Amino acid sequence: MQLKRVVVTGLGALTPIGNTLEEYWYGLIKGVSGAAPVTYYDAAKFKTRFACELKNFNVTDFIDRKEARKMDRFTQYALVSSDEAIADSKLNLDEINKLRVGVIWGAGIGGLETFQNEVLDFAAGDGTPRFNPFFIPKMIADIAPGNISIKNGFMGPNYTTVSACASSANAMIDALNYIRLGTCDIIVTGGSEAAITISGMGGFNAMHALSTRNESPETASRPFDAERDGFVLGEGAGAIILEEYEHAKARGAKIYCEVVGGGMSSDAYHMTAPHPDGIGVIAVMKNCLENSGLKPEDVDHINTHGTSTPLGDVAELKAISHVFGDHAKNININSTKSMTGHLLGAAGAIEAIAVILTITHGIVPPTINHSRFDENIDPALNLTLNKAQKRDVKVAMSNTFGFGGHNACVAFKKLDE
Repeated sequence: MQLKRVVVTGLGALTPIGNTLEEYWYGLIKGVSGAAPVTYYDAAKFKTRFACELKNFNVTDFIDRKEARKMDRFTQYALVSSDEAIADSKLNLDEINKLRVGVIWGAGIGGLETFQNEVLDFAAGDGTPRFNPFFIPKMIADIAPGNISIKNGFMGPNYTTVSACASSANAMIDALNYIRLGTCDIIVTGGSEAAITISGMGGFNAMHALSTRNESPETASRPFDAERDGFVLGEGAGAIILEEYEHAKARGAKIYCEVVGGGMSSDAYHMTAPHPDGIGVIAVMKNCLENSGLKPEDVDHINTHGTSTPLGDVAELKAISHVFGDHAKNININSTKSMTGHLLGAAGAIEAIAVILTITHGIVPPTINHSRFDENIDPALNLTLNKAQKRDVKVAMSNTFGFGGHNACVAFKKLDE
């Protein structure tokens, strides 16, 4: 069958370097770090005492206080970013067929703070089981798309994808395929996460996954640098309106770019460590190219998973060199996690938005905080170090990989009428 074309018609971002799409893009191209000491709780006794929190965000500016109390922060973030994306798309909600509009959302953890606080409150009590009646609805990962659909009346497919840090990329791929196959006209997709909590930070510290560069938080997320020592935990949300091309054209929609394909794979290797030979990462990029109908030499830019971990960064770059061969040195490679930190299940969403805006504006955001070259990384690769670079990007890819060996890659292309 002839697959339908899918385009991006709306974007929304709530990130540690900007609470709107415009602010996020400005932070990216200026190389702003979102890392700072934790303010949500007393982190004095933690190995890591900093994170990439949202700045100057007050949920009651967007959601009624009574309603907001019924939601975990990850759901609040989802509603705020999806509202911005829907407004950006200029969809007339009274004119579209809401039976053909879905919401497919990614979250790696869901309501972690809600779960943590309910358990702490119970443990501090006398053993009587007193729990918030909204405990379960606030905690479950699928409540974010549920709330987006309830607010807007969207009655198409509605669910959450959970694949750790690949969650929102998997959500985008599912959304792409539903529209390609003609099941939906429009899908709100993306992801949100709010894991900067006592249990979130404590758990990742116990795994030795986080940077402990407490003396200089703003330089702690340093992908590809020889002195990188782990990722920096982030939070927020990204929302993307995917729409069938003819549907978008018929209503005169602004089109950012086309989504041309996606790939998925599994490392089948280890719970948390990447395969040292990058076998799963090689497979996911090859799958994405094949699914998109692209050749390796078509790709101008890759936003890597690039978490700033000693093993992961090297494995991913070796995989890129393997897949793209000599052309790898012609690709602008970057890691926007150097600025935003790692948003876990929302990472794929905000990084896809960075790629979409790169295609739109012809500027590749930098990989900041690089000061010392790693001898295990090919010096011929253009890692877009420390300063944004102007480039006409026609085709770009976004990589996301999650604990459990989950790999996802999405490809975007400047619209070819």
